[in-house]
Amino acid sequence: MKIGVVTFPGSLDDSDARRAVRLSGGEAVALWHGDATLRDVDAVVVPGGFSYGDYLRAGAIARFAPVMGEVITAAKGGMPVLGICNGFQILTESHLLPGSMIQNDHRRFLCRDQVLRVENAATAWTAGFAADQEISVVLKNQEGQFVADRATLDRIEGEGQVAFRYVGVNPNGSSRDIAGVTNERGNVVGLMPHPEHAVEEGFGPSLDGRTFFTSALEQVVSS
Repeated sequence: MKIGVVTFPGSLDDSDARRAVRLSGGEAVALWHGDATLRDVDAVVVPGGFSYGDYLRAGAIARFAPVMGEVITAAKGGMPVLGICNGFQILTESHLLPGSMIQNDHRRFLCRDQVLRVENAATAWTAGFAADQEISVVLKNQEGQFVADRATLDRIEGEGQVAFRYVGVNPNGSSRDIAGVTNERGNVVGLMPHPEHAVEEGFGPSLDGRTFFTSALEQVVSS
């Protein structure tokens, strides 16, 4: 199964995401921000970094890259799409996911190992986890605070669209400790922490990140 990983000018974690795909048993396909095709991939990862230098605001320019038109169409058709950190920001700017991302409440860049609780284990990217399972991955961001108006927060809580929550101290001020969300269909997931940095023994706090990618691969096989 082929998982495409998009590279934008300023992407930092695209090579890590491709490595995570390979270690999880998939074929990683490099996608360029100017591509007008997804090259017949079965799923897409929009990786972390600082696309287009985070000018205007994080993800605001990348949302209009040619490849994102293809990603948006494919996501609306049911293709699994994962947005990690800057990728999460891009997916909210693309209106594939609810809410928005702003600067951390402490106004500092943050890098640490982070425990998350899996709130929704029924998405394309979380089906290999159990509900309420605690996992450990890497967190590193500057604009990682998830925000939304109260009505949106109540709606996504009620409809099970909160995918992950921070455990322990909230690292960036995100509303209701939300670390990641999903769309209503469950094929699109975004989160600020980096599962691609927790896929290999001796690197990162755990191997929990690998389950994101194996979940998607199994979803494609079964669909």
